[in-house]
Amino acid sequence: MAEYRPQGYSMLPPAVKHLLIINVIVFLLQMVLERMGMNNITSMLALNAIGTGRFRFWQTVTYMFMHGGWDHLFFNMFALWMFGNTMENYWGTRRFVFYYLVCGIGAGLINLIVPGWGITVGASGAIYGLLLAFGMTFPNEYIYLYFLMPIKAKWFVIGYAVIEVLEGFFSTGNVAHFAHLGGMLVGLLLILYWRKHPFSRF
Repeated sequence: MAEYRPQGYSMLPPAVKHLLIINVIVFLLQMVLERMGMNNITSMLALNAIGTGRFRFWQTVTYMFMHGGWDHLFFNMFALWMFGNTMENYWGTRRFVFYYLVCGIGAGLINLIVPGWGITVGASGAIYGLLLAFGMTFPNEYIYLYFLMPIKAKWFVIGYAVIEVLEGFFSTGNVAHFAHLGGMLVGLLLILYWRKHPFSRF
């Protein structure tokens, strides 16, 4: 992928566009293959807990492109477009792609150490990393909850982090809250490193 050097603001910069396309294609293939009887395709490419015996190293990447349903895919892709286009325009494509993948892989690795967790799919860990990056880079920009209620990005990010902590410890659902927190943590460490070393290779 060629380096993107924006001369203005693009509503759909190249990395975001390609990630959207890849996620949709993978989800459609996932559905088709499962309808053909290959019901193990999701568990093979999703992130399996180490103790299950089904963990494979490639799953730390492939799980990010698997989704559990149309709603799961839609909300992740909407957030990818909403926060990703701003961050790619600001950072450029290479830094954006590196950040996205590192947050997603880091989120998966952190989720692996959560006891009792079985299988994880979705781009949410990387998306939460993007959310944190947006909040740290543009803390006073307004985000409109439900397209109506304005809230500054910094408070939006802090609020989501608190909710994820509470849900992670007290929820009994099947949402990987610690993967979300893992994406935010890895993103935080990476941004702090870049701020301390502004003349890195990126």
